[in-house]
Amino acid sequence: MAAFAVYLKEVRGNPPQTIHKKLAHMALFAAHCGKRHRAVRRARLQDIDEFIVACRERYARTTVSDICSTVRGFQRFLCTTGRSRRDLSAAIIGPIIRVNERPHRSLPWKDVQRILRAVDRSYPTGRRDYALLLMMSVYGLGSGEVIGLTLDDVNWQAQTLRIVRPKTRVEFILPLLPPVGRALVSYLRHGRPQHSTSRNLFITMRTPFKRLACSVTVRHILHSAASRAGVTASFMGTHVLRHTHACRQLELGATPKIIGDILGHRDPDSTSAYLRVATDRLRAMSLPVPV
Repeated sequence: MAAFAVYLKEVRGNPPQTIHKKLAHMALFAAHCGKRHRAVRRARLQDIDEFIVACRERYARTTVSDICSTVRGFQRFLCTTGRSRRDLSAAIIGPIIRVNERPHRSLPWKDVQRILRAVDRSYPTGRRDYALLLMMSVYGLGSGEVIGLTLDDVNWQAQTLRIVRPKTRVEFILPLLPPVGRALVSYLRHGRPQHSTSRNLFITMRTPFKRLACSVTVRHILHSAASRAGVTASFMGTHVLRHTHACRQLELGATPKIIGDILGHRDPDSTSAYLRVATDRLRAMSLPVPV
């Protein structure tokens, strides 16, 4: 797995977040092979098929497709590095995911407000969670962007926030909105551990006070707050606040170009995938039916 991680970084050029995700996929596959007393590098196509079927019973199609991509890449790695004479990658078939086959789902804005109000800010952890979820809600940030924020990204004098896209490393500046500023001040003064050497903005509340591990941690924070607020949805992933932000901006009259700039999209088609149809606006644009 260590050699595979190096391969993903140096040959494939994957960012750390992607490498972490793929290693997590391989850990699942290794556990599956271990139950059959078979080494991962010597897995047969039958073992892989059984693993994919088991994943399909547990995960969504998009996740299973992602896992298949990882296992396929691992088979290419084995063959390329001489660890295996067989390249099974072409025979690994996952679920077909068509681009934009379904609009991204979002929460009603009232549910987002309920989730934010449900966070108990009387404790240090609550102050951190509130600031984190608030930034994801009002800026449409993904979990990777929030995890990657550092203390240096907040310019208090200029009242700006610097965001770095995890995959492309593209930087852009957003205004530091007053509610976000107040939430950050409360967290930094009365929540964030003072003796941490990490420059990351959001860190763990227990020693060794390091940056949040991955999107699973952010998802747990969101699920805990949603559970206390009584908000339930089958699609409560870390990107739901990003989708909700895009839909909210559309409802408020923001143009797709502005929304795309905030979300960091280079392709207009990427923005359209985040926006659902605003039925109230369509009713205002409807034409009379001839009789």
